[in-house]
Formats: sequence, C-alpha cells, structure tokens
Amino acid sequence: MTTSAMNPTLSYHRGTSDTPLLDQTIGDFLAHIVERFGDREAIVVCHQQQRLSYREYLERIDELAAALLHCGIQPGDRVGLWSPNNLEWSLVQFATARIGAIMVCLNPAYRPAELEFALNNAGCKMLIMATRFKHSHYVDMLEELAPQLEQHTFGELRAPKLPDLTHVVVIPQQGESAPTGLCDFNQLISLASDQDYNTLRTIGARLSPNDAINIQFTSGTTGNPKGATLTHRNILNNANLVAQTMQLTEQDKLCIPVPLYHCFGMVLGNLVCLSQGACAVFPNDAFDPLLTLQTVEAEQCTALHGVPTMFIAQLEHEQFNQFDLSSLRTGVMAGATCPEKVMRDVQTKMHMTDILIGYGQTECSPINHITEVSAPLIKRVTTVGRAIAHTEVKIIDESGELTPRGVPGEVCARGYSVMQGYWQDDAKTQATIDAQGWLHSGDLGVMDDEGYVTIVGRIKDMIIRGGENIYPREIEEVLYHHPDIQDAAVFGIQDEKYGEEVCAWLQLKPEHYVEEQAIKAYLQDKLSYFKVPKHIRIVDAYPMTVTGKLQKFKMREAMEKSLNEPA
Repeated sequence: MTTSAMNPTLSYHRGTSDTPLLDQTIGDFLAHIVERFGDREAIVVCHQQQRLSYREYLERIDELAAALLHCGIQPGDRVGLWSPNNLEWSLVQFATARIGAIMVCLNPAYRPAELEFALNNAGCKMLIMATRFKHSHYVDMLEELAPQLEQHTFGELRAPKLPDLTHVVVIPQQGESAPTGLCDFNQLISLASDQDYNTLRTIGARLSPNDAINIQFTSGTTGNPKGATLTHRNILNNANLVAQTMQLTEQDKLCIPVPLYHCFGMVLGNLVCLSQGACAVFPNDAFDPLLTLQTVEAEQCTALHGVPTMFIAQLEHEQFNQFDLSSLRTGVMAGATCPEKVMRDVQTKMHMTDILIGYGQTECSPINHITEVSAPLIKRVTTVGRAIAHTEVKIIDESGELTPRGVPGEVCARGYSVMQGYWQDDAKTQATIDAQGWLHSGDLGVMDDEGYVTIVGRIKDMIIRGGENIYPREIEEVLYHHPDIQDAAVFGIQDEKYGEEVCAWLQLKPEHYVEEQAIKAYLQDKLSYFKVPKHIRIVDAYPMTVTGKLQKFKMREAMEKSLNEPA
C-alpha cells in the first residue's frame, strides 16, 4: 500500500487487533479444543436426534478419518460432499481436515451437468452423498453420469464421464439401507484398522496451516463455476475473528439454519463454534422457519445465523409470538443486503441486541467486513461495518486509484483470508487477485469517514437471491439451447422477500411460439431451482446502445415498473 493509503480522506481502512493470527491446522486446533472443553456439548442435530460432546465428536471424526485413510485418501486428495445439513456433513468436514484431504462442497441443488463439472474440475477421488433431498434423487442423478454405479466394487468405480472418481459413499436416511452395490456411511467407518489409526496419529506432522483444505464453488459469468481454494489458515482464522467479534464463548449455543455447503454454514457456523468451544445446533436438514424458532426455544440458543430472507420468514410466521426467544443475544446476518427495518425488528422482537452484519466473498473465507457490538446503532443497521481484524480494505475507481471517502468504487480486500486461487484456473485467479494481493470483489461500495462501508451495487451483473449468487450468463447459456429461443437476456429485479429475483427477457425464433411455463419446466431439469427465472417475458427487441450492447438496467427498470403497476 502506498503512502496515499494513509490519507484519511481516501477510501482505505485496516482492521486492527491485539489477537495474533492462529498458525495451526484445523485438526490440531480441534484436538486443542477437545483438551479444554471435552465434556461440553459440541453439536446437536435435532432432525437426527444426535447430541455429542466435544470428546465424543472427536472420536466420531477420527473413526471417519481413519476410514478415509484405509480407502487410500491422502493429503491433498479431493473428497466431494453432496448433502444437506446433517451430522455426517460435519464429520466429513473435520475428518478430511484431520488427514489433510481437500473437502469439495457441492450444492445440494445441483443437477447432473453441474455435478459432473464440479467433480471433474476438482478431480474428486471420493464422493460422499445423501441418497435424496427434497425432489432431488441423488443416486439416480449420479447413475446418469455413471451407469456402472450399482455394479461396481467399492473403490473400483470406472466411469468415463467421471474419470477421477473411484469411491462413492451414501448417507442413508433413517430406517433405510444403502442402494445395492453402494457403500453406506456406517460401513465406511467400520473399515478402519489399527494401522489406519496409527497413520492418523502421525499424519498431522506432515500438514501445514497453508495447505488447501476446502474448495467452494462460486458461479462463473461464462457458465462454469470457479472453485475457490481455501486453506486451514484462511478459514480457521476467519472463524476465530468472527467468533471474537460476536463475543462468543464456550457457554454459547449457535443455531445454524443456513446450509453447510456455503462458507456461511461451514465457516461462520461449524468453525466459529469450534474456535471457542461453543455448541453448534442444527434445527433441520434445510431451513424451516417454524423448526428454527422451535429449536431456539427448546435448546435455549444464544445465537442465530441467517440471511435476511430467513429472518423475515421467522418474523412473519403466524406462530412467531408463541415462542420465547429471550435466550438470544447475537448472530450474523449476511449473504444479501439487509433492509434496515428487518435489522431493527431482529434486534427488538428476537432479542438479538448484539446481532452483527457480515459482508465478504467466498474468496475471502468469507468475511472481510463486519459490524461490532460497540458500534453506534445506525452503523449496525445501515452499513456492513469496517474491515475485520488483520484485513485491509480499499475502494478504487476504474483506473485503480483510491476514491475519496463518500465516493462509490469497487471494494477490494487483502490479508490472511484471501483464497489461494481458483482451482486449476490461473487466468481467472489473476483476473480476481492482482499482483499486490488485492482481491477485487466486483461490488460497489462507499466508505465513510470512520471506515464504515455501505454496499451500493455491483459492477458484475450478479444476482443475489436469498443469499445465493446467480450469474445471468449461466442461465442464458442454457436458454440458448432451447429450440424456440433466439436470444436471452437474464437480469435481477428487486424483491421484498429474497432481495432479488431472476427475470428473463426472451426473443423467439421467427414463427415459433412457447409458453412461459414450458420454459420454466425446461429449465428445472437443467438448473438448480433458485436459478430458474420467476419472471419471463417474450419481447420483440431489447434496449441497446448505439454500439449494440444490451442495456439491462433499462430492462430492469421497465420490468419493475410493469410489475408494480395496478392490475
């Protein structure tokens, strides 16, 4: 950073702390926490009726870690995890960390093509997956890619479409057995031998805090996701600093209704709890407002996470006033811009006086901005806070120069939390992280005189629907393959419930016709549900510049105006 960064009139801020960064692997840190808090509750999974102390948790984790070693999983090998929230998900997270394998988080809403890309891009040797979730039948989808699935011997899968994948493990639902030919999770654990446990006891010395430990896929503007590669150092420190900002201790119980496959659940949930010896509480396999409220009351949770949509659903639930939520104190709201009224309602009606707003990117592990309990109320409801400890933040103009305070520009961050890069994609990595180590977010922000940042828009054309990042180009690419569609333009429009909703304007081929519902049905088999446009319009032409570039902002304005007009 140049000396100009120290000019208080320019948009630069550095988060300071007296607490040094941790220099441990997650596996070593876990063992340390078990020594301190072994008898305290570590995890409660309500829908599975599971409740483990830290000592019991580590025993289950090490059973799985030894079994993974038995299967030939070595440090650096990739293990895919395709499942909603459950105990097994958390066990895989920490077991892979104990042996230095890289856990690859797979979105539970993936369709076969998305799954194929992710498994092959990361080169997953093993896939651990649920049998089904909601309307998704995982085994059937995997069989589309690997017809040999149910006939293979465990560890010897040979599927041309999935050349790296050799091991498939399923997590059966309660009361059911694994499909024919597949290894279920409990069978996997039983494979561990004394020799595997001996290897586990020595493997930690070979691992470094700077080793990659997790691949998180983020959507790409060209249709293919990018695998943000995160280290022990990245995510353990981010969790620890967020936990300290929350003023979390071993006495706290954090309710986690957000999905584990996101950094929100995995880092700000599981790892935040681990960092302080607190208890992670899971109400269900996916968010349900009533179950979340019931769990907070029954477990006397002191903290609750969520994206704004989740908090809105709880506040507006018809039974909301029946629950005693007075045990709540703190939590993190992140994933999308939070309306000020919602933030104030959460603080008062849900007793979360110390709730924090977090902002960042998966590529930043994920938090680079956060509000503080001691900050003035107006800052905690209208901004995303300041740079978190050990992190630099700047806001730059199109030429890369620092903007004056109060002037919008691109938000950039630098520090321990910045990812190693995108897995096997140097070009995209270099386009995101510059030569000085600054990660460019693509988001537009404004920094005030005290370093607080307000996010005002996005440079990229990304849509954030209920905390899910959606890139229009990915949807457009699928629409282009429809036999009746000539051109597609996808963009986001404002939505009270989800923050934004997906909208598509389509031009049809001459003398072709198709119903809007038929287009949605076509997309449902090819895209995750949250990417399917809520609003579709057939149009004759798009607004364009004189040079032929689409003006999506004009489409957005026209669409929002038409939807707001009286029927």
